[in-house]
Amino acid sequence: MAHESLRFEVTKMTCGGCAGRAQKALAGVEGVTDASVNLATKMARVEGSAGVPALRAALDKAGYPAGESTLRLGIEGMSCASCAGRVERALADVPGVLSAHVNLASETAEVKLLTGSAEAPALIHAVEGAGYKANLASDDSAEHEARKQVEHAALKRDLIIAAALTAPVFLMEMGGHFIPGVHHLIASTIGTTTSWLIQFVLVTAVLVWPGRRFYQIGLPLLAKGAPDMNSLVALGTLAAWLYSTVALFLPGLLPEGTRAVYFEAAAVIVTLILLGRFLEARAKGRTGAAIKRLVGLKPSTARVVRDGEIVELPIAEVVAGDVLHVRPGERIAVDGEVLTGRSYVDESMITGEPVPVEKSQGATVVGGTVNGAGALSFRATAVGADTMLARIIAMVEEAQGAKLPIQALADKVVIWFVPAVMAVAALTFLAWLVFGPSPALTYALVAGVSVLIVACPCAMGLATPTSIMVGTGRAAELGVLFRKGDALQRLESVRIVAFDKTGTLTEGRPELVRTSAAPGFGEAEVLRLAASAEQSSEHPIARALERAAEGTFPQAEEVEAIAGHGLSARVDGRRVLVGAARLMAREGIDLGPLSAAHDEIATAGQTPVLVAVDGAIAGALAVADKVKPGAKSAIAKLHDMGLKTAMITGDTRATAQAIAAELGIDHVEAEVLPEGKRDAVRALRAAHGAVGFVGDGINDAPALAEAEVGLAMGTGTDVAIESADVVLVSGDTRGVIEAVHLSRAVLRNIRQNLFWAFGYNVALIPVAAGVFYPAFGTLLSPMLAAGAMALSSVFVLSNALRLRRLPSAMPPERLMCGTPFMRAKEKEAEA
Repeated sequence: MAHESLRFEVTKMTCGGCAGRAQKALAGVEGVTDASVNLATKMARVEGSAGVPALRAALDKAGYPAGESTLRLGIEGMSCASCAGRVERALADVPGVLSAHVNLASETAEVKLLTGSAEAPALIHAVEGAGYKANLASDDSAEHEARKQVEHAALKRDLIIAAALTAPVFLMEMGGHFIPGVHHLIASTIGTTTSWLIQFVLVTAVLVWPGRRFYQIGLPLLAKGAPDMNSLVALGTLAAWLYSTVALFLPGLLPEGTRAVYFEAAAVIVTLILLGRFLEARAKGRTGAAIKRLVGLKPSTARVVRDGEIVELPIAEVVAGDVLHVRPGERIAVDGEVLTGRSYVDESMITGEPVPVEKSQGATVVGGTVNGAGALSFRATAVGADTMLARIIAMVEEAQGAKLPIQALADKVVIWFVPAVMAVAALTFLAWLVFGPSPALTYALVAGVSVLIVACPCAMGLATPTSIMVGTGRAAELGVLFRKGDALQRLESVRIVAFDKTGTLTEGRPELVRTSAAPGFGEAEVLRLAASAEQSSEHPIARALERAAEGTFPQAEEVEAIAGHGLSARVDGRRVLVGAARLMAREGIDLGPLSAAHDEIATAGQTPVLVAVDGAIAGALAVADKVKPGAKSAIAKLHDMGLKTAMITGDTRATAQAIAAELGIDHVEAEVLPEGKRDAVRALRAAHGAVGFVGDGINDAPALAEAEVGLAMGTGTDVAIESADVVLVSGDTRGVIEAVHLSRAVLRNIRQNLFWAFGYNVALIPVAAGVFYPAFGTLLSPMLAAGAMALSSVFVLSNALRLRRLPSAMPPERLMCGTPFMRAKEKEAEA
């Protein structure tokens, strides 16, 4: 895209030298005639014909990236894929716009542009210039919903009016086909001419009142040489009405034997298409049901401490640092940290776990979750768009607006589809006029109008976005957030799934998994003595022993840490040694009866902890990072789905091999440094094909970014989540199964939709043109063409809506991330 003048923000400049280098970089771009950069305002002005991508690339290379921002617009008046394409092109032509994506299903446009280069009015003006209405999309869901309700009510009103006006026309003209004697009754009473006059009045009312939407949009676009679906409907109905009007008032202009009226065809076409759009609007409303339910989890007010008093404020007025109070049974307003009180909070919307979680001082709470029977006060740590619920909603919305690579085929077809249909209709008309039987003009009109009406680019435009909207919404219900919509398609192509170990396949903290006691000692006694000795230690193994022993322990005395070996302490007057085998060897303590147990623990990849009491071996404890409950079933299910599995970990090979054997993992990469995980992903890709990588830590970020699809545990670090394409909210490994299952189901649904949309047009356009007339002597009625056209879009939407009922891939009795966001809402509805 070329410009005469462009102004935009430049970032990362700290001095005059930075501004000079940025200016030099811009001036060096081909096509730039003048460039200036202002350090004070952080703005650049460029004159010339250079394209936006070239300017951005030059600044990136210089180290001073151009500021980028995103605007979201609501678009009104789009009825088909060609409309969406036209709006996209109009927005892309605005100076400073980097990209524009229009979602026909949600009727929104997302525009990425250089900050400061274009404002919302310029974008809105561009959309209006293309023949559609636009407004800056509001974050207020209630306002958006109200606007959609008004549009829906207007469509319903027009449909009712059109049906009421069309019914008498249809009865007068077509009633004789269903009720014998109707035509004779009309002819013998009011007469045929009077009947046609009544039809003329009623049908004209249909076209200028409820049908005006087709002409207000379609005719101006036709005049601009950019016809859309509305143009096809406008041409078809006007052709039928005009021919009928001439036949009624100026019959002498028509050849002998061609005097007939098709008023009923024009009226029925408008009514049926309005019916289709009404059903389509209702179905579209259901495609965004998941977002609506998520938004419904956000409280509208909060009880906040201000000037020493608790006051109820709109949620928008809460700021980070505010102290909030939540009463029993209330929904927590924002994310925060508990200051006082004790309660149990239902966090099933986040974790999927039905058991409420205890909250007391220092615990974190999440906005949108439901407080139990206790009262809490907490300090707000994240508000507005920074809360977990808001970020989840943003992720789902972004995924729902994505354009998958599979949609490219439909987009290419749609670009030329409407003009091609008009050309086919014109050729059909001429062919019938020249070669058709008498009355040729009548046959030509019927066939030409049928071709115009039966064609439906609407279904092509809806095929992909509706499936994405419903599929990603269902994914959110099952605890899977597609941060990037195109990950839906990429995940389907994955051939091997690689897992990080710690925190992904395992719990991420050591636990006691086995206790063996020497003769003369009890297992509980050994564990109690070891836990007492380790009380003062900060080592994770010490915490594992404490958790396993439970209860209270005697106070250890004379505690001495022995570097690299373990520790020594006196407990209840007895000298206790806790540590590795080398500690026992140093102290001259023979492992004796516990030698076999020690070797078994080491062979299993677990950490052996030996305990000696008063110079004699007392016990051997096995500490290990326990495998998550659902990990083994997840690996088995992935194998059932035809996928290979791998584990990439920095842990020792013995430990990695032991866990891999326990879980049934196909391939192990052990003792891998953080920077080596990316190379391991590349090696797996070379050997097996597209890779999905599942991780949760900062050290997993490079591998998550390198893989075709990165899946991050929602319980992991923010860095890992930001590097991933998919987030498994609860951190349950089985969420990977749901993600793959959803990806395959959505892509299968999209292919079904595209097959129908393309197949429908390929099959029915020739039928409408009359290819079967020589064999069967019949033509497709324009009214049937209108019905078929309306139903094609309804079919695509209905097929996409089936994804709302997509069952979980895992057995229903399991506790995982299933239905996390909706469970709280469903409980409210049941109550």
